[in-house]
Amino acid sequence: MKDEFAFIQSITPAYTFRDELINGIGDDAALYRISAECDEIACTDTMVEGIHFKKDTMTPFQIGRKALAVNISDVAAMGGIPLFYLVSLSVPNSGWSTRQLKEIYRGLKALGDEFQMDMIGGDTVSTRSDLHISVTVIGKIEKGRRLLRSNARPGDIVFLTGPVGGSAAGLSSLLSGETNSYISYHQEPNPRVKQGRILAKSDCRISLNDVSDGIASESHEISEASGVSIVLEQDLIPAPEGFDAYSSFQRLEWMLNGGEDYELIGTVAEADWKNVENLFLEQKESIYRIGYVEDKKPGVWMSYKDQKFKLDKKGFNHFSSKE
Repeated sequence: MKDEFAFIQSITPAYTFRDELINGIGDDAALYRISAECDEIACTDTMVEGIHFKKDTMTPFQIGRKALAVNISDVAAMGGIPLFYLVSLSVPNSGWSTRQLKEIYRGLKALGDEFQMDMIGGDTVSTRSDLHISVTVIGKIEKGRRLLRSNARPGDIVFLTGPVGGSAAGLSSLLSGETNSYISYHQEPNPRVKQGRILAKSDCRISLNDVSDGIASESHEISEASGVSIVLEQDLIPAPEGFDAYSSFQRLEWMLNGGEDYELIGTVAEADWKNVENLFLEQKESIYRIGYVEDKKPGVWMSYKDQKFKLDKKGFNHFSSKE
């Protein structure tokens, strides 16, 4: 198996049974009807020791916290409110003490409490290999507010809710034994629920994605789902403070393909952009215009000094030997 995304596409059902289903596989989370007022959001993610975390780069508390954060981020990318979570833990026969496992759950609870979420179940099993932690989050969003990847239209503005590249820089520092301010980006990401709610309440047509695999990859997902071309303007993409200390190549690589920043990237009609900007300003939150949408075949381009360069869909791919 060489490509995670091709594999997911190959197992996507050709048809569905339930009338309640609004949107299934193919977005940040599934969306289905539960009442006359709200639709329900459901998502799940798995973190694997040695792939997503190591004991020498994250504490058990941080591992638990991050496992929940990445799922809450998917709810944020739908504009939703996180409500409940379930946790399944596969524990190896050696290497993890009861105290460490309890610290993982303490990290989960700490972030869950911030968003007033309840843990409602899960499972704990043994495994012969490394530790696996799977989290499922259930949330809700007002009826009719669908901030899907397929909502982008030609002429839209592409936006980003905050700097990108910090998590990749932090991981690089951890692996090389350095200490700097970027480490917290990697170890303790903050899902942008508030920003997602601002966008959901704006009543504008918005496509949205969270930056888990890098903005190049996330832009491709919006481009492909909407059948449009996206142009990112290099000079407009925000970087973390102090990023000038790195080479221009390294900065751009981390910003485009580093991933795990968990900011929100999306599109909105040009006519609605000023309104969205003002809503963020009123809430003292940041939002940046970083590009635009064109009526061309799906693809993502970088604009720099009056030239355009095609961007590959990179980012982290679990089944690729190249990434």
